[in-house]
Amino acid sequence: MSASKPQESGEVRFGHSLNKEEEFVARRSNTVLQCLQKFKIRCSQDAVPNIALLGSGGGQRAMVGLLGSLVQLDKAGLLDCILYLSGVSGSTWCMASLYQEPDWSTKLETVKDQIIKRLNGPEVRWTDTLAKLKKYYYEKDHFSLTDVWAVMLVASYVKKIDDCKLSDQWDQFSKDPLPIYTVIDKQSKQREEGDPWFEISPHEAGYSLIGAFVGTSSFGSQFKNKMKKQDEIDMLYLQGNKICWRTALECIIICNTNLQCILEETLCSCLFNVFPSKDPHSPPIDECYQVLLKLVNMNLDVLKGTDPSACDQSIRTTLTDLSGGQRQLIHQLEKLNDDKAAGKKAAKQYVMQYTVDVCNYLELKLNFWSICRCIAQWIWGRHYNFLHNMTDDAVPRALLESETRDYIDARVLLNSPYFSVLRKERDIDLIISLDFSDGDPFMTVTQTAETCKKLKIPFPEVNIPSEDVKKPKGFYVFKGKNAPTVIHIPLFNVVNSGDKIDAWRKKYGTSQVPYSAEMIAELMQVSGKNFAINRAKLLEQIRVVAEAKYFQAQARQI
Repeated sequence: MSASKPQESGEVRFGHSLNKEEEFVARRSNTVLQCLQKFKIRCSQDAVPNIALLGSGGGQRAMVGLLGSLVQLDKAGLLDCILYLSGVSGSTWCMASLYQEPDWSTKLETVKDQIIKRLNGPEVRWTDTLAKLKKYYYEKDHFSLTDVWAVMLVASYVKKIDDCKLSDQWDQFSKDPLPIYTVIDKQSKQREEGDPWFEISPHEAGYSLIGAFVGTSSFGSQFKNKMKKQDEIDMLYLQGNKICWRTALECIIICNTNLQCILEETLCSCLFNVFPSKDPHSPPIDECYQVLLKLVNMNLDVLKGTDPSACDQSIRTTLTDLSGGQRQLIHQLEKLNDDKAAGKKAAKQYVMQYTVDVCNYLELKLNFWSICRCIAQWIWGRHYNFLHNMTDDAVPRALLESETRDYIDARVLLNSPYFSVLRKERDIDLIISLDFSDGDPFMTVTQTAETCKKLKIPFPEVNIPSEDVKKPKGFYVFKGKNAPTVIHIPLFNVVNSGDKIDAWRKKYGTSQVPYSAEMIAELMQVSGKNFAINRAKLLEQIRVVAEAKYFQAQARQI
């Protein structure tokens, strides 16, 4: 029977139990049971193993890599073993595309072709892009850089503006793994208080470890006396929440390619059209446009450690002209410059304040400068805090006192969604971790092991030979007492990439512009090899955890 969609009562749920609507698990378990029986694995209705598949971050590399992995897992006959599918960052781009199609796992080859056709197709029209950005701007209480990033960058990668809502897909998952999207609570991460791990499913959104949740359709609304309803976040925004602005700036510096053109030429000029000023005395558009470009370049100069004085002087000259020769603001900026201490950290603080002051000055004349303020103040993923002024002894006070929270890309803390499936209530027996990270291919699993040890969460011990960091194998298994078995699969390894691992990593970098059709096909094939080659090993580990759970259930009945 299909789970009914809950009423939008705006109630906050405290507790570690699963949402009552996650009865989906029982329905999906029937699919898992039938799959295991096809392989003659001993299993019973009351002891079906709970298996979770995790996709790490990694931009379009993760999106295409996860898709290729799932396609090959399906060909191996093992996709129906998966109970949960959880992702962060680029992996969620793939998930969002898959779950647009009800029961996608039963027709994955067709769905895969549709996704690849879209990725190889035309860009999203600028008229649609600007209309979406304008909608975000005017309809949200909290407009942030996540909105800009989702519309301007993510849509250009996935070639689609996805207006679907996650809760709208409530009744579509009768035959698919349950999707869980993971983000990080920025304030909890920075202050090391509360719970940074935040999960969003079709049922509810909330803090995985402390146990505080709200219905997904109400996430982002203000819970103060009577609930102030905000529109539910759509899938485009949810995908936009999966990449860090710092990464964007690094891409500009390292690559100096299309991303800089988007930021400097397209974004800036479009903002004038999206958010036109209603003030007849507004300063000339061209001059303001140049100020914005110089502000961007000045921030980049400081980030690169180069001299920003040329941009500084140009901005001062333009602002003096715009103010009719008045130098009050300029004197203020010069004072900041005089007080600036030596060192890169001080320079960053200075240029941030500088940007805020310039934006505050021009905001009186131009509506769009609120976006510039978001840039200067680094506002990402801001929402009303549904725990504000709530009362619960199990929830850290810091989470109850703030009116808003900022939810950011999980990769800034851990580039894999382990903690969404490590909730005790989900009773996971086997985790299949697909690592699409750049850099150390074992950082996600080693960091998870260390964090679990501190938090006393059952997790197997992880020991990686030093030589494997540069030359990883294609299949790792970690086991521990009373802990889930963890299978870790690096995307590029000595099995599917031979001695060209570094070349593959370089070719498919996170900062790479949208992949060509040839690159997508090649990466699909390489990622799929990890399951084609290791099918027997994976099946054996599934057999081990399934039969162990079966015999434990039999022993309890005696």
